[in-house]
Amino acid sequence: MNDFSRRGLLKATAVAGAGAVVVPGVAAAQPTAASAVAAGAEGVVRAEGAGPGGAKCPPAKLTGRIVRPNDPDYAEASLGWDELFVHYPLVIVYVQNTRDVVNALTWARQHNVALRVRSGGHSLEGWSNVDNGIVIDVSELKSAHIDARARTATVGAGLNQLEAVTTLAEKNFAVTTGTEGSVGLAGATLGGGLGFFTRYLGMACDSLIGAEVVVAEGAECAKVIKADLKNHSDLLWALRGAGNGNFGIVTSLTYKVAPLKSVTYLRATWDGLGDLHGVFDNWQRTAPVTDNRLGTQLEVHPKQILLFAVLAEGTPAEAKKLLAPILSVGRPEVTTQVGNWGDVYAGFQVPTEDEPANWKFFSQFTKKPFPDKAISIIASFMRDAPTDDSNFFTQAFGGAVRKSPRGGTSFPHRDALFYSEPGVGWGTRGVPGSGDELTARAQAWIAEFSQALRPYVHGAYVNVPNIGMQEWETAYWDGNFDRLRRIKEKYDPHNVFQYEQSVPPASC
Repeated sequence: MNDFSRRGLLKATAVAGAGAVVVPGVAAAQPTAASAVAAGAEGVVRAEGAGPGGAKCPPAKLTGRIVRPNDPDYAEASLGWDELFVHYPLVIVYVQNTRDVVNALTWARQHNVALRVRSGGHSLEGWSNVDNGIVIDVSELKSAHIDARARTATVGAGLNQLEAVTTLAEKNFAVTTGTEGSVGLAGATLGGGLGFFTRYLGMACDSLIGAEVVVAEGAECAKVIKADLKNHSDLLWALRGAGNGNFGIVTSLTYKVAPLKSVTYLRATWDGLGDLHGVFDNWQRTAPVTDNRLGTQLEVHPKQILLFAVLAEGTPAEAKKLLAPILSVGRPEVTTQVGNWGDVYAGFQVPTEDEPANWKFFSQFTKKPFPDKAISIIASFMRDAPTDDSNFFTQAFGGAVRKSPRGGTSFPHRDALFYSEPGVGWGTRGVPGSGDELTARAQAWIAEFSQALRPYVHGAYVNVPNIGMQEWETAYWDGNFDRLRRIKEKYDPHNVFQYEQSVPPASC
């Protein structure tokens, strides 16, 4: 089995500046990016209207909280959630406001360095970081304004999902989010966003009604624009599902929020895998077609099966009744909790430090129920899993996700019965090189697992990408890819915002 880890390659290419973006119109006589970081470039670019038509901007200065390679917190700042991927950025800018973002983007363009946008740091292929370039980190843009009468919330792009859920829940409101609280809300939403309320409220991006975005302008400048249903509506459509870091840097998001006073949270556990066929088949024939208020996730682990369910504005008795076909299989241990969604959500979080250091996932959607053969494949691979943190995760679709919001979205997988992903975690967090002896086995196992399920699945989720995926353009965006390329050409013709599987301009 081959070791698919790219650590060695990344360390080697960091010195050469792999992936640097060359933007037309930048003077060759400018100082190097490294010297500019060390010395601190002079001047501040204007946020609006600077350098129209390709004119140059005044030299930009990096502002915000700046972390450089010699700083004591550089190692921590340059490490993402998935420690399998190690990068060595030239500089990391933790922006404090929109002007810091404009300055950072302009600086990056003036110095011909690659840039990446980072919010929660959970990019599952390490693409929110870059060697020898600038990381523009929005995680400290934490703000929230809730208009209860209009049922809208405008939040800073730095909120993670836990912060967003608990802040909204204090006012008895909710939007769809994923289940892991440390994931950035912006990144999750911009790729689609799925979770317990997918069937009740639609995808997270379906609730997105506006965004403030810093985009590239001219040859080396930047400006701030607002995208909503009346202004730059094509960009709003793209932001609803294309993935973070494709068109610009989102600094704030405005959502249409839904009232939610309480939920019932149910958890069922089956020991071993003996009941897998019955549990999985009953789940896939019940969960996607039941009451839209009920959202469920099924997880298959090497030694147990777990069912998680959230019923909006419902009781434990209702939840058990709706889930009766599944709970009737075997003798699961069932617990329920009723409460405010923020309290419930916070209660099932797993501290990041308790999670494995390294992860690999494959994403997939399913339109028809799995036959017995597919369920047997899941059982077979889970019994041969390389670690106890290996799992097969599923999320029921159907319900509200089948209907697009006004203005539409670029997220295409609305006809799926359920979403799923094989996953594997290994190694000890915070220990460099931890788990290296398992990397080859773990990555081969999950690649083979995903390949074995190919006859029963289609497409892929842009928030859970895979570097080796064939025809990833249609896998992520189906028939929306050409339209996304045209929008990219309009807002980022120089392809400033690029990574390994980013949307290219139509002219490329």
